[in-house]
Amino acid sequence: MQAVPAQRTEVAGRLRAAGCVFAEDEAALLLEAAATAADLEVLLRRRVSGLPLEHVLGWAEFCGLRIAVDPAVFVPRRRTGYLVRLAARLLQARPAGGTPVVVDLCCGTGAVGAALAAAAGPLELHAADVDPAAAACARRNLQPLGAEVHEGDLYDALPERLRGRVDVLAVNAPYVPSAMIGTMPPEARLHEPLVSLDGGPDGLELQRRVAAAAPEWLAPGGHLLIETSRRQAPRTVGIFAVSGLSGRVFSSRRLDATVVLGGVAPGAAAAATR
Repeated sequence: MQAVPAQRTEVAGRLRAAGCVFAEDEAALLLEAAATAADLEVLLRRRVSGLPLEHVLGWAEFCGLRIAVDPAVFVPRRRTGYLVRLAARLLQARPAGGTPVVVDLCCGTGAVGAALAAAAGPLELHAADVDPAAAACARRNLQPLGAEVHEGDLYDALPERLRGRVDVLAVNAPYVPSAMIGTMPPEARLHEPLVSLDGGPDGLELQRRVAAAAPEWLAPGGHLLIETSRRQAPRTVGIFAVSGLSGRVFSSRRLDATVVLGGVAPGAAAAATR
């Protein structure tokens, strides 16, 4: 809706009073989304009540894209753009010939897959999530791109034909230790599903499961990328090593992002198939 300066100031003030750090930016987005003053009031009340802005708007900005975000689905974080950047570089550096196979595992909205398709397509793109709501949201974002979205627990969701064919396995599995969930911002712990946040007692439970089976699914020369925290990164590298994967830590201080990148170590692929 067309807003006058006084109205924008009022909306920003209400948002700021509710604790919204980027009140002016959020006010502009809410005013853009509202068709009428009544619509604006509904959106504003939802935001002031603590609902994540992305759930209020129905979309999140991620790597320059608008990603649809359904209620109670994990909101893609800006830091995860670093994982996309690393994966895109790998895809762009591949020798010519053949369409690369990419899997966005623990996909949530499918934001990582969508961003990779935009940055490094064409791809044979697959995404999977255990949460039915997330899988449904990912279908909205990815099926128009020709991707397949699968619902299920990690690799159990993937079609057997992908075994040994995945060139890039991009994973943003939950890595918050269970005891730390209560310290997360209310927007996350109250409005996003626990399954998308809780990484088990040490936060690395899902990472262990992903890395353990990765050699069976990666193509020769394929790569696994897992988002983790700076503090957990050395242990994530150790998890890769136990699973027969090389592991190297990449970090961006600007984005507060950490990713461990690895591939199948010599001899590990053969051992994995025995």
